[in-house]
Amino acid sequence: MAAGAFAGPLPANPRTLVVIPTYNERESIGALLREVRKVADVDVLVVDDGSPDGTADAVAAVRADDAAVYLLSRSRRLGLASAYLAGFDHAAREGYDLVFEMDADFSHPPRYLPVFLERIREADLVVGSRYVPGGGIASWSGLRRLISRGGNLYARAVLGSNLCDLTAGFKCFRVAALRRFNLSRITSEGYCFQIELSYIFARNGFRVVEIPIVFEERRAGQSKMSLGIVLESLTKVWALRFTPPTAALRPSPEETARTEC
Repeated sequence: MAAGAFAGPLPANPRTLVVIPTYNERESIGALLREVRKVADVDVLVVDDGSPDGTADAVAAVRADDAAVYLLSRSRRLGLASAYLAGFDHAAREGYDLVFEMDADFSHPPRYLPVFLERIREADLVVGSRYVPGGGIASWSGLRRLISRGGNLYARAVLGSNLCDLTAGFKCFRVAALRRFNLSRITSEGYCFQIELSYIFARNGFRVVEIPIVFEERRAGQSKMSLGIVLESLTKVWALRFTPPTAALRPSPEETARTEC
């Protein structure tokens, strides 16, 4: 794929999968699934890491009335990155054209889904950004805003990236573009997983578009943010800085053909 090229034309109604990782999100997941399905013609895959609060049961209750909602239950907590990679693999195997990352707690408002679906026609990756004009954060303290903004500025400076919201987790990918990467090479977790994905897409010439979103406070449950996640982001970006961004890129079909000859 040439630098700046799209991953190819999309169908009029691209098959779309929204991947939502969960751990103890019973209080919000049912309402979120119903709202997602109301605002966009998409399938939804919930990847639940053995939530002890019965999140999987809440998803199963929605699925009983809506066959476009799917559940992948895992026996233990394997983490955000692992959940999304499982979702990407499912999207590729099942022939979806597009795949979303989305939080389970309404911090990523479903009302933006149609905007993503429109803008992905001119991009390989669309990022819901808090730090472009029109974007923002609702109901956060000044300290949380400072940490978030500072983390983004730090990552941008270390990586030399022009993307405004490297830690954003509300994203839409073309599956054909994701297939160009060996995602088993992705080693980050948490926020740094989001940084790594956006970074390797942009640095390998894929078209990344940022759209403004207002990130909202979760409606229920507890944040999964931890000191370990923050520290990983601070240190991992240096490893990314000195790893060629092409390291995770698969050979193109043309390169493979030349090698085989």
